[in-house]
Amino acid sequence: MKARLLSQLQACIAAKEPVALVTDTATGAQSLVGEDVQGDVPLEAHLGEIKRRIAADKSGAIENTSLFVRVYSPNPRLVVVGAVHIAQSLVPLAQIAGFEVVVIDPRAAFLTAGKLAGATTIEDWPDDGMKLVRPDGRTAVVTLTHDPKLDDPALAAALRSPAFYIGALGSRKTHDKRLQRLRGDGFTDSDLARIRGPVGLDINAISPPEIAVSIIAQVIETLRAGAK
Repeated sequence: MKARLLSQLQACIAAKEPVALVTDTATGAQSLVGEDVQGDVPLEAHLGEIKRRIAADKSGAIENTSLFVRVYSPNPRLVVVGAVHIAQSLVPLAQIAGFEVVVIDPRAAFLTAGKLAGATTIEDWPDDGMKLVRPDGRTAVVTLTHDPKLDDPALAAALRSPAFYIGALGSRKTHDKRLQRLRGDGFTDSDLARIRGPVGLDINAISPPEIAVSIIAQVIETLRAGAK
């Protein structure tokens, strides 16, 4: 690999930016695909496929070509708003699945009392906490508090971001009221369709651990949807 490409690849990895190294196995030429394209391999006809692979975190050969795509992606992140009982089960499940987990809650007692398995914690209001997190396309956001003062600002910030998953705990009635409030903040029905509410796969979950399983399963399902 040329020194310039290696330096750029290392910089992307250090900055936790998804990137793909594309190698032409017939010639040994290489290009790097991230926010832009650098290198010696002409990729115009294959950029869509390469970017799909980056989004799906899926390395491999491109069919009927001599190109091999090696994807370097940071671990996905899960931002949990509310250090409640479900969070105590959701945090370790997400970590086992390979997620970096951040928990936001302005209530210090909740953060210290909760068994959050070494997750990064932000003791702040969600609108400020989300500015620190800066959700990207590898970030899932889940609100768990049932408190509009905490959930709504976090959901608004998530909707303004490229987060790949947004979920909110609560009944259908609660969710309808939530959507009504967010419409009042200027969000369209198309925007609000991004919110999974009630959050999680429908597995008839009842207990906090069961609900946590349903949530992380839906997050993973959404993350891997592009890999099919």
